Amino acid sequence: MSAAAIFCGIDVSKARLDVSLLPSGESWSTGNDAAGIELLLRRLQEQAPTLIVLEATGGYEATLAASLAHAGFAVVVANPRQVRHFAKATGQLAKTDRIDARVLALFAERVRPEPRALPDEKAQLLDALLTRRRQVLEMLTAEKNRHAMAPAPLKRSITQHIRWLERELEGVGRDIERMIKESPLWRTKDDLLQSVPGVGPVLSRTLIGQLPELGRLSRKEIAALVGVAPLARDSGTLRGRRTVWGGRAPVRSALYMGALVASRHNPVIRDFYLRLLAAGKPRKVALTACMRKLLTILNAMARTQTPWNPALPEYSC
Repeated sequence: MSAAAIFCGIDVSKARLDVSLLPSGESWSTGNDAAGIELLLRRLQEQAPTLIVLEATGGYEATLAASLAHAGFAVVVANPRQVRHFAKATGQLAKTDRIDARVLALFAERVRPEPRALPDEKAQLLDALLTRRRQVLEMLTAEKNRHAMAPAPLKRSITQHIRWLERELEGVGRDIERMIKESPLWRTKDDLLQSVPGVGPVLSRTLIGQLPELGRLSRKEIAALVGVAPLARDSGTLRGRRTVWGGRAPVRSALYMGALVASRHNPVIRDFYLRLLAAGKPRKVALTACMRKLLTILNAMARTQTPWNPALPEYSC
């Protein structure tokens, strides 16, 4: 990039957008609504920033990110934890909307994360439905736990809520099923993924909706993105155990259940799991390795569009 490159950071809240540009240091605020976004686009077109970075903020950033991408800007929706660690590393401990916008601009300038294609409207809806399904499941689990401990006068009310949540869960499941069937691309990918023993509808549709990079990245990159890549914890004479953390928790949770089933019913994963146990690996470590291996297989299948075949040498290694 040239020395004249301009980097933009946008801090997104429910009602407001705080914008910062580097190296000029210019900053301003506007509303997080149609009029505010239109005004922002016109002003940014005059500045022509090389890269725009904003944080994921639970959905408040979705409309802005889509508008920026549609206007032709290079946009990155960054992980808030990564940006916060960057801010601390630069000595920026204070936190306000204006400071956060400048930190995002500095993050764009120093780190220069690679822009990736943003999900379209249908992909965003599928992701929202999968998130809603997870939320309903969490509420259902909480209500069932309360029912077990609740006094008799409250059990009827909790039971009614449990039944309502179960109906809601069924409705969300039908909506997800309908979206998958209406898209030939998703339907083909769903059938491909579910051809693997241990991969059911929940894991397959979670991967389709919340891991669109599947099949586009290397095995190491996809493992790191999900959060199942082993990370070293060595320093000086200390040699710690490898651990996994970070990544996309909803995908990792669904992958865990898939690997658990595969360790019993998928011949390749089962043999791999038993071999690790025989080598003295703890069950949790062995199961995590199975998660990574299952993800690697699914990534290769999505990339080559090859159905499940346990005889392939790259699966059995």
